[in-house]
Amino acid sequence: QGQLVESGGGLVQAGESLNLSCAASLTAARIYATAWFRQAPGKEREFAAAINWRGDVTNYADSVKGRFSISRDAAKKTVLLQMNSLKPEDTGVYYCATAWDPTGGVRSKVEDMNYWGKGTPVTVSS
Repeated sequence: QGQLVESGGGLVQAGESLNLSCAASLTAARIYATAWFRQAPGKEREFAAAINWRGDVTNYADSVKGRFSISRDAAKKTVLLQMNSLKPEDTGVYYCATAWDPTGGVRSKVEDMNYWGKGTPVTVSS
């Protein structure tokens, strides 16, 4: 059982930055791989970034590579997503998700995740 709560979304102009936060209240939260997904209006949910439970392995979708950075604060049970150089196509609801994974791997598929937050909206105007 557990809960994920996202925060930090908002309205920004193209080229600006936003920092999203995912706070977890999960049993043995430190051994969960965590990922950020996003869903634009009328489109399917897609992978954005992932990090393993140790915080030493990350993975990014090609569309955000070089602009987004995912990190983990184990003490605070929080995963952060720093988003720079935002584009209008980054607009959507951003979801945090976790999957129990003590092996140190990362997860990037919707069907592989066990828990989901309710999402935080991000709007990037041109």
